Formats: sequence, structure tokens, C-alpha cells
Amino acid sequence: MTQYWLFKTEPDAFSIVDLANKSNKREGWDGIRNYQARNFMRDDMKVGDMAFIYHSSCKQIGIAGLARVSDIGLTDQTQFNPESRYFDPKSALESPRWCMVELEHIETFSHILPLANIKQIPGITEIGLVKKGGRLSIMPVIPDEFYILLSEARRT
Repeated sequence: MTQYWLFKTEPDAFSIVDLANKSNKREGWDGIRNYQARNFMRDDMKVGDMAFIYHSSCKQIGIAGLARVSDIGLTDQTQFNPESRYFDPKSALESPRWCMVELEHIETFSHILPLANIKQIPGITEIGLVKKGGRLSIMPVIPDEFYILLSEARRT
């Protein structure tokens, strides 16, 4: 059964356009250093799951596009690179602490669906974006809310 997710990113670091511009439209989602978000990737995500790409910490905050999980169970190599901002000196090659999934670009929406609009949509109550303390870098989206948000994103 397909599950649904929201991946937050800062577009000056990596955006939906960057994903779309990759030669095969795929990229490993590295740099996650929150255990709950990591556990979602490691334990719950499956190939074929769908994900919103959400731009944060920028001028236009909101849902920018759609991706599909195209590979799972990958090791985040940035944890081993001392020059990476995601370096983790406690992680060992034999037992990596951090994993990642690969995302494949599906769609870039013609306009960002802003957070302010998301908060006003009837029926959007469970996604972490609208709950206090629920804004992880990766969060699940229940199917009903996914389809409501997808419809809104494609309409704006």
C-alpha cells in the first residue's frame, strides 16, 4: 500500500527544481540528522511511496512539487565525510547511523502552495505542518490529506 510523505528542504540548498534538473530526475535525500525522520526512512518508506517537496526557510514557504520514493535502504555517505556539514564522528562504516532514500521527480507545481493556505484548507488537521511541535524534516501525510493537498497544489 502506498504511503505519503512530506520532505522539507531549504531551496537554496536543494529544491524541487534541482531534483527535476538531475539527469535521471533522481537524487538521494541525504543529511537527515533527526532520529524520528531517519526512522521513517529506514523503517516505513517503501519504493513507490509518494512525497511532497516542501520549501522552507525561504521567501515562498510551501509545497513546491511531488516526488516518488525510488530506492530505499541507502547509506548516507555524508556521515563519513569530515568536510561535510553532516559528518558524524560517532558513525562507523560497519554500522552506519544514518540512512537515506532516493527520490524521483514527478511534478513541479506551477505555484507554491503556501503554508498560510494549507492552514486554511478544511480537513487539513493531521499533517505536522499544522500541529505545534510537529514540523520534522520528513513527516507522514495521511492519504485523505495528501489528496486534498495535491488537488490544491495543482489548482493554484
